[in-house]
Amino acid sequence: MDFLSLIGRSDELFTNDITNHEDNLTQVIAGSSFLILGGAGSIGQATTKEIFKRNPKKLHVVDISENNMVELVRDIRSSFGYIDGDFQTFVLDIGSIEYDAFWEADGEYDYVLNLSALKHVRSEKDPYTLMRMINVNVFNTDKTLQQCINKGIKKYFCVSTDKAANPVNMMGASKRIMEMFLMRRSQDIIISTARFANVAFSDGSLLHGFNKRLEKKQPIVAPNDIKRYFVIPKESGELCLMSCVFGENRDIFFPKLSEQLHLITFAEIAEKYLREIGYEPYLCKDEDQARELVNTLSAERKWPCLFTASDTTGEKDFEEFYTENEVLDTTRFENLGIIKNELNVEENKLDRFESAINAMHIKRRWNKEEIVDLFNYMIPNFDHKETGKYLDSKM
Repeated sequence: MDFLSLIGRSDELFTNDITNHEDNLTQVIAGSSFLILGGAGSIGQATTKEIFKRNPKKLHVVDISENNMVELVRDIRSSFGYIDGDFQTFVLDIGSIEYDAFWEADGEYDYVLNLSALKHVRSEKDPYTLMRMINVNVFNTDKTLQQCINKGIKKYFCVSTDKAANPVNMMGASKRIMEMFLMRRSQDIIISTARFANVAFSDGSLLHGFNKRLEKKQPIVAPNDIKRYFVIPKESGELCLMSCVFGENRDIFFPKLSEQLHLITFAEIAEKYLREIGYEPYLCKDEDQARELVNTLSAERKWPCLFTASDTTGEKDFEEFYTENEVLDTTRFENLGIIKNELNVEENKLDRFESAINAMHIKRRWNKEEIVDLFNYMIPNFDHKETGKYLDSKM
């Protein structure tokens, strides 16, 4: 399936930037060793392949998902074959003792790329999943950063999100807080990151869900009022690679807006998707009708769709990659912008955040309201949109 046409584009975003810097990329990668954390997710797999195909001296991949790791290896062997360097995968939880033992046994890398994250807005629906999101997005990042500093690693790259710019949900806010922790560690190691558009058809995404709904003969549901920027998986890997190799300390890379990169609704993509595979969208009035008609409509090469306005917690009407207060460099690359950050460490805030979360861990008891209050302290302009309704309550 042509992901580009589904998101309303004909050309890849970063082709010219990659071509213009290919010699340097290849030289750096061929002479370097890499560790990719969270390397079996959608962005992780794309980034791993971008590095693998340039023949690195060493490439190790860590991920908690055994099945996704198997698919990554099968994909690489089927697409690229083998490299002369040391390529290994490890099914490990970054927060575990096993990972710490792995790190102590090796830990000899030039570049460490952390692509692990809890990325779903729906993860804030209960206080327990929300706490795990904080641990993964903030504290595991800080832990691995300190380990890199202790071993004298050359460079640390970490994925952020477009939702960290003026966040309205806890996921975006957790990534903004992560950026604050990165700032503190940037005094001891070179760090760069990237804010993303949505990765089209990435695992767990709404667009990925379209495939599952067709496979299981179920209706397609999408919001018709939420607009997003989209990149394809390959572009996500290229964005990570460019920031990792060329980013200066505290740089945040992002896709520059252009005629190519434009906002599009999920409903528009759903209609394109269905027509691409030979079905005509049939708009239904409610969930019951959509479920009821799926068998009869599919025989007529039609597919039931329910497109509605969004009313769930944490949804932003549109996405943005930077705020009005951030300093930009839009001249270095053709289609990549860079947020340039001066050193600005808010030690008191970071200490209070750590102490508060640690106290909750010790008590084994917390609620969402106190975490939201803590996030409001960390991010004074945090505009959390709480509607009392979450994505899991919808079809």
